[in-house]
Amino acid sequence: MGKKFVRVAVDAMGGDLAPAEPVKSAVQALEDRKNLHITLVGKEEVIRGELAKYKYPEERLEILDAREVIEMAEPPVNAIRKKKDSSIVRGLRLVKEGTCDAFVTAGSSGATLAGGQLLVGRIRGIERPPLAPIMPTAKGPVLLVDCGANMDARPSQLVQFAQMGSIYMRNMAGIENPRVALVNVGAEEEKGNALVKEVFPLLKECEGINFIGNIEARDIPAGDADVVVCDAFVGNVILKLYEGLASMLLHKIKEALMSTLRSKIGALMIKPALKGLLKEFDITSYGGAPMLGLRGLVVKTHGNSEAVEIRNAIEQCILFKKKNINGQFIESMGLAQPKKAEES
Repeated sequence: MGKKFVRVAVDAMGGDLAPAEPVKSAVQALEDRKNLHITLVGKEEVIRGELAKYKYPEERLEILDAREVIEMAEPPVNAIRKKKDSSIVRGLRLVKEGTCDAFVTAGSSGATLAGGQLLVGRIRGIERPPLAPIMPTAKGPVLLVDCGANMDARPSQLVQFAQMGSIYMRNMAGIENPRVALVNVGAEEEKGNALVKEVFPLLKECEGINFIGNIEARDIPAGDADVVVCDAFVGNVILKLYEGLASMLLHKIKEALMSTLRSKIGALMIKPALKGLLKEFDITSYGGAPMLGLRGLVVKTHGNSEAVEIRNAIEQCILFKKKNINGQFIESMGLAQPKKAEES
């Protein structure tokens, strides 16, 4: 192919709405991006059945037949080892082999995280890859690092999370000097558990990041930081509470607006403004959560992802490749890499 293509593998069998939504997202992405090549991974006959609904550039879409599916409840490491012909394992292997630049899945989080480390592998010098979703705030997006990959992180790992998060937001969100904050139970340096007390001075001394100190969970939605650093246990609690609260508030607002005739008339008047506000706080518009620090890109979307979220995750992959994020991690963090001859 003459021009440089970005090659993305999409798990066609992963998530509650597969294969319909992953296939739809792939077709939409191919329509919009002429430099994109997609490999749909999953049961070939099922994928072809879905593709029959659409017109698409066949020369830029491939199907990789994978006969197994890893279910959400399966033990992750076991599933990765036993189900070698699953869509997740086959998709991750495409990234490991360099056939694809990135893999997007709405499938099992555990299997994706385990497979990312076991199959794709870490960039040399990265201690542990974090899962890093972008969340909406009153002042724009914030990157939460880590939200699911490392439940018991060490201080040195959190420092790397801060470095990678800063590089990611500078390039992917266009924030010149991202504000990096450490999640804690108070703003004072001496507060917190043993982990955060040890991390704080390390982040303070870390060159190349704009560390602004501790942040309490209540200040995250206000947009007081651009990168929020924590271990995965804390991050997952923040993420789930964020999503649950947003869903409940949205439900209650709709309920209140539909409760009386007067409120229904009022709802019609504020509908355009409300629509714009809801779009601003729509988490699906940011795509998925990337695993940072792997040798290739792996992006995990919600289990109930519709085409729009998977489509935006594919966009993430294109920008990640264009900005050479992994190359920037290596250069900015001083990660010496082996020569090609040594790797082979």
